[in-house]
Amino acid sequence: LDAPQYNHNFLGYILKMKTVIALALLGTAAAFAPQAKVSQTSTLQASIDPLDPSIGVTAPLGVYDPLGWLDPAKDPANKFATFHARFERRRAVERKHGRVAMIAVVGMLFHNANIEFPGYLSKELGIRFSDIPDGMNGLFSVPLAGLTQIFFFCGVCELAIWPAKNYSGDYGCGYGRPFVANRLEGDELKYKLDMEINQGRAAMLGIFGAMVGEAVTGQTLAEQVASGNLIGYGPP
Repeated sequence: LDAPQYNHNFLGYILKMKTVIALALLGTAAAFAPQAKVSQTSTLQASIDPLDPSIGVTAPLGVYDPLGWLDPAKDPANKFATFHARFERRRAVERKHGRVAMIAVVGMLFHNANIEFPGYLSKELGIRFSDIPDGMNGLFSVPLAGLTQIFFFCGVCELAIWPAKNYSGDYGCGYGRPFVANRLEGDELKYKLDMEINQGRAAMLGIFGAMVGEAVTGQTLAEQVASGNLIGYGPP
């Protein structure tokens, strides 16, 4: 391609990826989100436990328990743990994985749109942030020292900042109202907790789907969008 045509295609690709980001962020706010808030009840006026099994129970799925583990008699952990401990652990794991997946999806979209940190990842090795490729190959392009820092940062978060033993999921960061007091109650708190669980579930499916798509097609998300191979069946 000549230079003008190449530049035109490249700019079109960037615009397309930024449009994908905008649509994905807007869609995440709607897909898997709980239904509109209902009128307040005396139950919701009371303190809401983030470990309440009703959190995340929204239409159309309702209570999603395909293996029946909410029935202690069917739970494979029935012989070595109490119901409360079993459910606490599983809900805490679901919530934390959902939070990580939401960050991963946003990071994936931004990186695939060539929106990256300026400067060097490793000045000594001459590696810029923009030198790290998109997709799973990017993990193998980070120097060992960088991977070690990531590993220890995650360990500090798990042990001290956001300890895994805190099953409530409340680490003093609030529930989605930045720069103001984050102590929510009643319907608003229930709405936020439902939203977090359901959007976390959507994000886990989304990032896993992106990884599978890359493994099947051999293309990153950006390359799939640019080639029209978004679902793995080739250009339309």
